[in-house]
Amino acid sequence: MKPNLSLCKNLLALVILCFSIFCYSQEPNDCVNAITVCGNSTLELDAQGVGTQELTGSNTCSSQENNSIWLEVTIANSGTLAFTLTPASTNISEDYDFFLFGPNVTCGNIGQAVRCSTTNPQAANQGNNLTGMSPNDPDADEGPGADGDSFVSDLDVQAGETYFLVIDRPIGNSPFSIEWTGTATFPDSPSNPVLTNPNITSLPPLELCDNVAPFDDLITEIDLTSLRQDIINGEGDVAVSYHNSENDANININPLGDIFTSFFSTQIVFIRIENTTTGCFIVNSMVVNVTAFSNYNTPTTYELCDDDTDGDDQNGQATFDFDVKTQEITNGILGGNFNISYHLSQADAETNTSALPTIYTNTSATPTEIFVRIEDLVGGCVGFTSFDIVVAAKPIANDVSLIQCDEDGIPEGFTTFNLNEISSDITNGDPNADVSYYLSQLDAENEENEINANAFDNFFNPQIVYARVTNTSTGCVSFSEVSLEVSTTSSNNASIAVCDDDGNEDGFAVFNLNDTNAIVLAGAPVGLDLQYFETYEDALVESNPLNANFTNTIPYNQTIYARVENSNACYGISEIELTVYELPDIETEFETLYCLNNFPETIVLDSGIINDSPSNYIFDWSTGENTATIEVDTPGTYNVRVSNVNGCFKDRTITVLPSNIATIDAIEVVDASNNNTITVLVSGEGDYEYALDDVDGPYQDSNIFEDVLPGLYTVFVRDKNDCGIADELVSVIGFPKFFTPNGDGTNEFWQVKGISNQFQSNTSIQIFDRYGKLLAELNPLGGGWDGTYNGKKMPSSDYWFKVQLEDGRVFTSHFSLVR
Repeated sequence: MKPNLSLCKNLLALVILCFSIFCYSQEPNDCVNAITVCGNSTLELDAQGVGTQELTGSNTCSSQENNSIWLEVTIANSGTLAFTLTPASTNISEDYDFFLFGPNVTCGNIGQAVRCSTTNPQAANQGNNLTGMSPNDPDADEGPGADGDSFVSDLDVQAGETYFLVIDRPIGNSPFSIEWTGTATFPDSPSNPVLTNPNITSLPPLELCDNVAPFDDLITEIDLTSLRQDIINGEGDVAVSYHNSENDANININPLGDIFTSFFSTQIVFIRIENTTTGCFIVNSMVVNVTAFSNYNTPTTYELCDDDTDGDDQNGQATFDFDVKTQEITNGILGGNFNISYHLSQADAETNTSALPTIYTNTSATPTEIFVRIEDLVGGCVGFTSFDIVVAAKPIANDVSLIQCDEDGIPEGFTTFNLNEISSDITNGDPNADVSYYLSQLDAENEENEINANAFDNFFNPQIVYARVTNTSTGCVSFSEVSLEVSTTSSNNASIAVCDDDGNEDGFAVFNLNDTNAIVLAGAPVGLDLQYFETYEDALVESNPLNANFTNTIPYNQTIYARVENSNACYGISEIELTVYELPDIETEFETLYCLNNFPETIVLDSGIINDSPSNYIFDWSTGENTATIEVDTPGTYNVRVSNVNGCFKDRTITVLPSNIATIDAIEVVDASNNNTITVLVSGEGDYEYALDDVDGPYQDSNIFEDVLPGLYTVFVRDKNDCGIADELVSVIGFPKFFTPNGDGTNEFWQVKGISNQFQSNTSIQIFDRYGKLLAELNPLGGGWDGTYNGKKMPSSDYWFKVQLEDGRVFTSHFSLVR
């Protein structure tokens, strides 16, 4: 589907304006993948990783690629080439270097850098971490390390020349931005005279309708031919392509073509616009949304009542007017112009064949699904929906009789009836039937003077009332007679007692009411029905019958009622006493500890009785003992069952966990680093905590100590269960950053920390000046270097050391002498 021209022009404007955002997907770590710089725009980039190492031996700044980006700069107008590189982080440790090659060199033969800077801003004590080329600096190269101020001189360049600028980040992880500050200019980015609105800042999505069968899979044809023509606008040096991903657009592969098929309901099309003369290009994205036609109302079920107009009110046939559904489908849709047809299958609806007449009589049983085809005559979209036609049968209304017990103590033949209990018998259990009751047929027909069906008190015995049956969906109505009669028979009372062992000791428990059936029915005729109710009133009117498994609603003691019936005629109502016995009050779960290093001492386990005498209970331990307490000297799980006089019991589980003083298996030390750590590896059955150099703590749960200063320490491992403390000495090697031999008695000597007679005693320590001259060889167990050479005080400066530890490790670094 072709987008309209005005939309295409708006999309194009945003595409061109997007050039200030530099897009590149393939990592430009190598010369052959260099980013082309156009339009003197500010770049925001990140240097991640390195491809082929191409800088070795190519510069006077003594460096190579670490995390690099290659830029290709072609000069459009002569002038000076200069720039300022600003890391995103102002941390002085963020170190960026650069190397400039050219003019007109080629990948694989870049020659020597004409400008480079590898100054370390932190080592050079700079106030910031900027770098670049500037007319204010006379040097062509600076670095490495503390040499220079990170800036070198700008370069006079001529139109047509091409240079490679390599940005490298040896230290840090932040991205950077480049601002071009010279007078030379670069080729312009692609432009188009069609653009008339430079203030467009958002790219509206392209909304398409799925107009290709099967119409609801959200896959359709996308035609961007007119968008291409608007972008090119007759120019011969502009190439436009559409891509599935930003990566494909950046490296110009897998073009989609001007006409292609969508593959997602919402997808992003990436547009590449390239100046074929300069090689400059921009990439932007356009969201394409494909939706199924849905600008209509979903029709509801069309239901009619079966009647006798065709001579048969039970044949399930009726005549439907589909214009009713057309009005429902289009109701409230402003400006809609639809062609709507009705079909018996989805396939007929999709192919627009075998349309049904507007006035339709069903010939088969319902419900029948009717499929609707909706054509939008304005937008050309096609939608589908469906609804069921249903012919509701005339409700069944049977004549029935109801016999009720007279259990109020006065056998006069009057009682309360729940007429709702026979509603299902009247309707044959039709769930869509609603039954109401009246004193006369005339009242039933006119729906006047409805009686209370839940509790109707008869005033004749027997008595006739009338039922009106209404289908709740269709309103169809039938009538029947109900005969009411009162019986004076009776049934037996019973009782049930259970222990409160359902896991919640609150006086409530589950009773199996069927356990009383035999008692209640003793002496009664066979074939009677029995139901239970919570109150006498419920039993009388058969309201809210209880399940066979019933949880009492009054704690510990409650009376419920059993109703006995003979073919729905009441035979008798009995009282059922329910009793819930309390369980022993004990602590059911207990956990304790046994120190293995205290064996063979024993500990006492008790039965956990709360607020009562153990003499009132019976005990059965898993060990075979039957006393209130036992003694054990072995970890494990011990169980005891505590029973009361009612035979109710509760189980207690005692878990005896092992613990022990720790065994220190090993101590791992990471030292001579920015973050010295001590890791204590232990074994044992206990739960341990750790402290460093103080037996009283503080203790920590972690077995790792971080940021430990160099020196000698004692590691303490304490069992949290008080089974004891283990300890061991440990050494952390470290090298002071400075010392101050100025006679004030503080920090007068420089010495390697962490060495003792027990740790690294056979260590070699040598001190050098910055030119490599050996100044001192230290005794590792001595006081250290006092800052003199041949009795002469050495000046404040940086000095180097070489330390070869007894374990074979060698360290070389520097420290400061401060006077």
